[in-house]
Amino acid sequence: MPSRRSFLTMAAGLAAAGAAGPALAQFRVEISGVGATQVPIAVNRFRDEDRAPQAIAPIVRADLERSGVFRIVDANATLDETGSPSFSEWRGKGADALAAGSLTRLADGRFDVRFKLWDVVKGADLVGQSSAVPAADLRLAAHRIADTIYERLTGEKGVFSTRIAYVSKAGANRYQLRVADADGEGGQVALSSVEPIISPSWSPDGKQLAYVSFESRKAVVYTQDVATGMRRPVANFRGSNSAPAWSPDGQSLAVTLSREGGSQLFVMSRDGSNVRRLTTSQAIDTEPVFAPDGRTLYFVSDRGGGPQVYRIPVGGGAVERVTFLGAYNVSPAISPDGKTLAFISRSGNAFRLHVQDASPGGTARALTDTTDDEHPSFAPNGRLIMYATRAQGREVLMTTTLDGKIKARLASAAADVREPVWGPFGR
Repeated sequence: MPSRRSFLTMAAGLAAAGAAGPALAQFRVEISGVGATQVPIAVNRFRDEDRAPQAIAPIVRADLERSGVFRIVDANATLDETGSPSFSEWRGKGADALAAGSLTRLADGRFDVRFKLWDVVKGADLVGQSSAVPAADLRLAAHRIADTIYERLTGEKGVFSTRIAYVSKAGANRYQLRVADADGEGGQVALSSVEPIISPSWSPDGKQLAYVSFESRKAVVYTQDVATGMRRPVANFRGSNSAPAWSPDGQSLAVTLSREGGSQLFVMSRDGSNVRRLTTSQAIDTEPVFAPDGRTLYFVSDRGGGPQVYRIPVGGGAVERVTFLGAYNVSPAISPDGKTLAFISRSGNAFRLHVQDASPGGTARALTDTTDDEHPSFAPNGRLIMYATRAQGREVLMTTTLDGKIKARLASAAADVREPVWGPFGR
């Protein structure tokens, strides 16, 4: 990764020219850190999963561990969902919960995937499920099992079956917008171009992506149907068109346009009509993001001298400064409950992920000790943040818990990736 892109370059939407490295290999998950309180759980090998094209148990274990909520207990037992576990034996191994299951190939080529979850402490069944899925959906089935376990044991929805999008550069001039599982695996190319692609943004229903493409040698905002690949330009005005952000109801986009001079915030309908200017300043206003209630936009502006995060009512009104940590704060992201702001703050030559209360003047707290973080994005349940950073000379994707104690690196053998954005529930 080149030196951190300047705020001016970011506003102009030219940053992707520095992205590097191919993104063709699969990812692996590396967990680091120790959480304060974690549920010890054993996930046994699923019966006959070695006969299927995709094993289930390793995916479930990695999902649960990456969440920061669970500690994996070694499981090496002959047990599936039809068995009756020895709860005293599993308590002796230190497990509070136990999951096991099976895979059976059906006559039509699909797989019957079954699992059961037990409360080891109480010696009780908690939940059991079965589903018939094609071989291509075995990874998704595993993620859904992890979601079920997470929700049953925490009371909150899991995010393992959701998707992410990110940008990569393959070779000298082949840019790709890719969609993958939340663990980074199963990536598919949504768009390839010889010109940069930047600023992907998911629609609230998860069916479309908005992004900026330079294929016409200028910054143009497109929307694209994820399933069909159909796309259309929605902001191709004079000057630069950048930084799209969907409204929570999916009917509007906030964008940064320079069509009237300078870089200012505008709100428009999702098809590019009904364009309305929101900010009027001599500054650069960019990187808008809607609050979950749809009534407020957070954005970055240098109106105070250096870039800081501000907010403004979507209907128009007074601008409030939100961040006060140092002289350089960019890339705002708002948690799904609207209470927490994540952003990148520069201290010296280091760019680190921070969080604070989303109201003006909240106390900022660093979550990382890396020095080149960028583009935070909250998981749809608000419990994890995904971001890009540089580690060991490579551009990688990371997730972190909100306390910064559990981090997972999604790294490939031959890929440099950036600008991750986490998709919504509903897959």
